[in-house]
Amino acid sequence: MSLKKDKVALFDLDGTLFDTSMVNYHSYKDALNQFGYDLSYDFYLKEFYGKVYSHFLPLIIGQNNPDLKNIHSLKKELYPKKLIFAQKNEFLFDIITALKPSYHTGIVTTASRKNTTEILDYFKVRELFDLIITQEDVQESKPSPEGYLKAMNFFNVSSENTIIYEDSEVGLQAAKASGARILKVEYPLRF
Repeated sequence: MSLKKDKVALFDLDGTLFDTSMVNYHSYKDALNQFGYDLSYDFYLKEFYGKVYSHFLPLIIGQNNPDLKNIHSLKKELYPKKLIFAQKNEFLFDIITALKPSYHTGIVTTASRKNTTEILDYFKVRELFDLIITQEDVQESKPSPEGYLKAMNFFNVSSENTIIYEDSEVGLQAAKASGARILKVEYPLRF
């Protein structure tokens, strides 16, 4: 007899499940370099962290720059080659494994579907998640709670029975606005 799951645990990807700061930094830096722009690590941490590309790339290349989507596409192509810099949050994955029998599990991220599946496959953990919501699945990115509310709807679970693991300020705002319980993962991660 299987246990009916009436709770859900939702996880952010970058900075929560994985420390991908160096993966994303090197991917964006190399993509920007190919278009004649530079990116410092300090600027990346200050302006990019936890935000969607359409917010931070214009800070470097300017508003309405036709290269915006091309730079982002190139970043996504470079991403798998930079996964050697990623670190898995082993402690959190132990928690996910313990929760699986009685909780639905999902990811809600501002990352692209392509990069999300690449890192999950790289670490061989995709099967741990019942649902993955990426930037392509929402109209409004974090700090909007849309992705988290979509996940709760998908599982037909109330916010009172949902716990969200987040790290970035915009992610925490989204989690709070969803009405769910929140556990903050500190950044920078030290796995």
